[in-house]
Amino acid sequence: MDMIRPHPGGTIAGWIEVICGPMFSGKSEELIRRLRRAQIAKRRVIAFKPRIDDRYEKTAIASHSRLTIPCFVIDTPQEILPLVPTDTEVVGIDEIQFLGNELVEVVQTLADRGIRVICAGLDQDSSGVPWEPVPTLMALAEYVQKTLAICVVCGNPAGRTQRKTIAPDGDRVLVGEAESYEPRCRLCHTTDETIQTPELFPESDEDKKNGNQNNPTKE
Repeated sequence: MDMIRPHPGGTIAGWIEVICGPMFSGKSEELIRRLRRAQIAKRRVIAFKPRIDDRYEKTAIASHSRLTIPCFVIDTPQEILPLVPTDTEVVGIDEIQFLGNELVEVVQTLADRGIRVICAGLDQDSSGVPWEPVPTLMALAEYVQKTLAICVVCGNPAGRTQRKTIAPDGDRVLVGEAESYEPRCRLCHTTDETIQTPELFPESDEDKKNGNQNNPTKE
């Protein structure tokens, strides 16, 4: 990644980085990696995540592999700006899909102040529909990384998240882990309410016929 250099006269240029993709694709892990590298480089770093994400740690950004970095927990994007000290150089924000379109203006403001802003989140919901504010931030960002998982059905690269359980009242948001979600490719992804995992090695018609002969049913 070719990083932006200071403007003539010493003005520091800020920028936006977006890390996006399905669940289990390493988004939070990549965010934590970048923030840790910034800390090693003696940059002044601060991180945030929405309160709704309490799966692993209540006051830290955490990956599925249990990497963590301390953070502020917020309910709305408007809480971010007052918490960012004037000498901050890097801001990380995880699970941005839960923070709504109001986050866009906040992120733009931080970048305009000369801050490197690193955002991570789902770019699609479990129906495969683009999930704001991620698409808008992708368009505004200087750097975008699309992470992919592995489809649990066929083993191909997975760019979508499959919901395995039905959310109450059909809610778009259902915070969960592997018990509720799994990565799928576009061919194996389904929006049916009843999720049935396709068989990796389905029985042939001949096998089914032989099986029925070996286990006849009573009429």
